[in-house]
Amino acid sequence: MVAGLGFAVLYFAGCAISAMLLRDDASVTLFWPAAGIGLAGVVRHGLRSAWFIPLALLVFHLTLAPVPPLFVWFSLAANTLAALAGGWVASRHPFGNEVTPRWATMLLLGGVLMSLISTAVGVTGLHYAGMLAAADAWTAALRWFLGNLLGVIAVTPALLLRARDAASESNPYKDYGSEPERLGWLVLLVASYLLMAWGANAGGAYSLGVTALPLAMLTWSAMRFPLSWTARATLSTCLLIGAFAGFGMAGFTVPTDALETTRLLGFLCVLAALPLMLSVASHERRVVTRHLLHSATIDPITGLRNRTAFEQLVRERLAAPGAPPQALAYLDLDNLKLVNDTASHAAGDELIRGIAGLLQADARPGDLVGRLGGDEFAVLLHNCLPSAAEERARQWLRAIESYRCEWEGRMFGTSASIGLVPFQGELTDYARLLSHADAACFAAKELGGNQVCRAALDGGERLDRTQAMRWAIRVRESIENHGLVLYAQAIAPLRGPSAARHFEVLLRVRDPATGELLLPGQFFAAAARFRLGVSIDREVVEMALHWLELNADPDGVESCCINLSAEALVDESFIGFLGERLRRSTFPLHKLCLEITESTALRDIARAQRFIAQMRALGCRFALDDFGTGFCSFAYLRSLDVDYFKIDGSFVRELHDSPLALSIVRAITDIAHVLDKRTIAEHTENVEQLAVLARLGVDHAQGFVVHMPEPIEDYFARALLPAADVLLAALPDRKGSRLASD
Repeated sequence: MVAGLGFAVLYFAGCAISAMLLRDDASVTLFWPAAGIGLAGVVRHGLRSAWFIPLALLVFHLTLAPVPPLFVWFSLAANTLAALAGGWVASRHPFGNEVTPRWATMLLLGGVLMSLISTAVGVTGLHYAGMLAAADAWTAALRWFLGNLLGVIAVTPALLLRARDAASESNPYKDYGSEPERLGWLVLLVASYLLMAWGANAGGAYSLGVTALPLAMLTWSAMRFPLSWTARATLSTCLLIGAFAGFGMAGFTVPTDALETTRLLGFLCVLAALPLMLSVASHERRVVTRHLLHSATIDPITGLRNRTAFEQLVRERLAAPGAPPQALAYLDLDNLKLVNDTASHAAGDELIRGIAGLLQADARPGDLVGRLGGDEFAVLLHNCLPSAAEERARQWLRAIESYRCEWEGRMFGTSASIGLVPFQGELTDYARLLSHADAACFAAKELGGNQVCRAALDGGERLDRTQAMRWAIRVRESIENHGLVLYAQAIAPLRGPSAARHFEVLLRVRDPATGELLLPGQFFAAAARFRLGVSIDREVVEMALHWLELNADPDGVESCCINLSAEALVDESFIGFLGERLRRSTFPLHKLCLEITESTALRDIARAQRFIAQMRALGCRFALDDFGTGFCSFAYLRSLDVDYFKIDGSFVRELHDSPLALSIVRAITDIAHVLDKRTIAEHTENVEQLAVLARLGVDHAQGFVVHMPEPIEDYFARALLPAADVLLAALPDRKGSRLASD
């Protein structure tokens, strides 16, 4: 109601301006700004608010512009119906927070329709009221149409954009010209009006030409300033030129015939429309640029700065002179994968969004919070001493642990690991800082998660992850450059002669920098830590099969054992690769034995069963490696269809010192024979162990006392090794030797 009364007052003021421009000999005013006010009110407040138009018109005709009673009804109908029709068209593309060329086009189409309806009804009313001769109808119609259209183009955008700026909470001058530039432009705009008046007064017939000065200022505004500035400047320019022309001021002449009036109104319509359309196009370009910048710097899930934006801001902070004490916290959620797998990634995203809200809520002035990707966050704590930074990190852990996210009726939560690096002033670069924080976070995870691990930058506290990362890089380079080297170690039977080669493929990695051969003990822990196990397995399987297919006599091979990592059993792409590679192999697959560790099999026994069944269907055999380390595994032996139990070397090494180890080896052997399986004793290092193993009934032995690992080419080049019972008699000089096993 209040808004409607406000528009009624504006509408009456617009009618009053038109009345002042109305010549005594004319039936239609030069300029009708009330049309733009009416359309703006209907678009802004809806079609039901159009009641202010007949109210304001009625007051106008009763006070300032008395007309025949018949024409009053035509005037009310013409302006009200026209505003309703124009508002309906313009509202097909609702006016929201963003102004687009489509919105401007629909507004212009609404203004054109409004002007047509108003012209048709209004000119008809003038004729029937006796205010217009039939011969002048077309001239009056053209003048009415252009006057209404000019009112729409000049007034409606100015009112709508001014209302939008007043309702917006954001800065309307963001990404636009600076305040000094705006002030300079305003001064020059006023100066252009004065120069236009002076030039028109001096130029006479060329009065319209000097309007190029304000047009230049409007173009400047369209390119550099907000839409509302251009709209208001356009309105003021049209009102000023209309007043000069209507009153014959400043060198402008009052149009005396239809042609002059049409030229003036057409020129003013173009003068009003061009800067506005240019301003809308410039605004759209700015909006697109802003959205692209937002997408490039803001994480879409959390609304936090993404990795790139966070890094840029931290680098700026690090470069600032005289910076206060700060700390970088690297935060990694511990078990988000469980939420993603059991619920959905949408649930995981909701949990991440909640955690981001916790961190953002705790941020203090000067702090920076960013999401680095996945379930990883980083926080730069500004003006924060080390003790205070650690206390805040522990508060985050407590808040995250107690936080619960509801998703489809289920509640989810998680914990986090935090690596913290306090630093002072311009002490380090961002890459070094982030590396230490990441390493500290990894150390916190290895402690079980839900921990804060604090690192230092002075070199006195070095985390072993740096060394592990170097090993992982060397291994990856070796894989990419085909630097893996296959070794072989024989597996000897403890009873009876060996009819063919039974061996395990072992791995060495050639260091890409030095050419040195690296043992598994040097690199495998780092490779497993950084998830390179599957890549190594792929390369080893491919190399081993390729070599056997080209060089080995299948009749001379009893069994070739290849060890698979724990990650391989859960990696569907590796399982697919292995199946495809085995199907096209020319080496007999029943002579291929795949080794999986006991702990891996027990971790997910159903998955292990499926994997064994798939590969057995192709002909492969299986060995359960490191057997005995999981004591409860006896209950699962019937579920795992394997051919060999490889007794863990820790029991073999303690055969002479531990009655428990002796009993375990005996029990494993007895159970294996009951299940019609065979046993292999790993890490057999001396002939005493060999003798005990033979006495306990173990089937095979593997270790340095049987065979020192050597390149697979050299192993196949030598004669078949004798059985272990022959070695017992032939190698008395090696009694007591204790060699480190591979």
